[in-house]
Amino acid sequence: MPVKSIKELDIRGKRVFFRFDFNVPLDQAGSIKDDTRIRRAIPTIKYAIEHGAKCILSSHLGRPKGELKPEMSLKPVAQRLQEILGVPIRFADDCIGPKVKEAVAALPDGGVLLLENLRFHAGETKNDPEFAAQLASLADVYVNDAFGTAHRAHASTVGVAELLKEKAAGLLLNEELENLEKALKNPAKPVVAIFGGAKVSDKLAVLENLVARMDAVLIGGGMANTFLKAQGVDVGSSKIEEDMTGTAGGILKSAREKGCAVLLPDDVVISDRIEEGATGQTVDASAIPADQMALDIGPKTIERFTQEIRKAGTIVWNGPMGVFEISAFKNGTMKIAEAVASAPGFSLVGGGDSIRAVQQAGVADRISYISTGGGAFMEFMEGKTLPGVAALE
Repeated sequence: MPVKSIKELDIRGKRVFFRFDFNVPLDQAGSIKDDTRIRRAIPTIKYAIEHGAKCILSSHLGRPKGELKPEMSLKPVAQRLQEILGVPIRFADDCIGPKVKEAVAALPDGGVLLLENLRFHAGETKNDPEFAAQLASLADVYVNDAFGTAHRAHASTVGVAELLKEKAAGLLLNEELENLEKALKNPAKPVVAIFGGAKVSDKLAVLENLVARMDAVLIGGGMANTFLKAQGVDVGSSKIEEDMTGTAGGILKSAREKGCAVLLPDDVVISDRIEEGATGQTVDASAIPADQMALDIGPKTIERFTQEIRKAGTIVWNGPMGVFEISAFKNGTMKIAEAVASAPGFSLVGGGDSIRAVQQAGVADRISYISTGGGAFMEFMEGKTLPGVAALE
């Protein structure tokens, strides 16, 4: 690995500034709806407590845009951390300033202090040198365990890392990098990528990078409509990105030249409305009526995609196969989730919708690795260097 692990540092008795991704969804009452991101950080925090570090935890929550917004406070996170860890979690009402310094100075070895939302200060997202210096002044050691924000060059992900000499990746960040490297840099062949979701434009750079690396790319969801249109198929009133058809055609041409098979839907589930209670009808992808939309992949496509997935040594999945939030159009996504989970190859799933899909299908525990990153996951797949990782090298 190009970056050190926290296990390679001597942290006993030292003030360690941790950057985590505690950007959890909250309900109207301010209670945490899903604590997955908190739970994924627990091994690193436990390791630090057991090794006698003075633990200074930091994160953002939401997009307060440099303003103090009480509804985006990290207080509920402090409470949940205390419940999970079973140790007292101190909470600071800010992340910089004299009171925060006092709270850090009062930390015993193995003590834990959670700072308030970093993004209450505009200097966080601007990577302001003065704000980064104030954060860095709190600590002796820097540890980044927030893969979900590793693609952001912010004060807490880059600025602080550049100011503190001793720095490393936390256990989760190490785990993420190892698994993404395994899937993309040294994969077991054949390698199959599955892409869905609404927009080609969101995944353009990823597709351009991956057709040179993959043996097959399976495309479903709304983005498949744009690829079908690029091949001259009339997709009725399906949502497409008209300005992306030329680009989609270019990706198909590039894939042919590089020996990557691109599989598009043979049949689709159509309807004239996207709402609960709507009924779907299966037709060939080339026979969508003018007033109908393709909202899921059909049984022939599911079978063809499943056969490709079964043969794979490595599977990378990002994006659902249809509007899976609505029962009439969830079958394709659920069947592909089951196929990925049942495949003998190494499987990597990333992106919020894909994670929700494997959880909804009840197969999350059979996926080889589920990435916590959305944007960071996509940028890694594009072949980009992640600023938060580069700052640790």
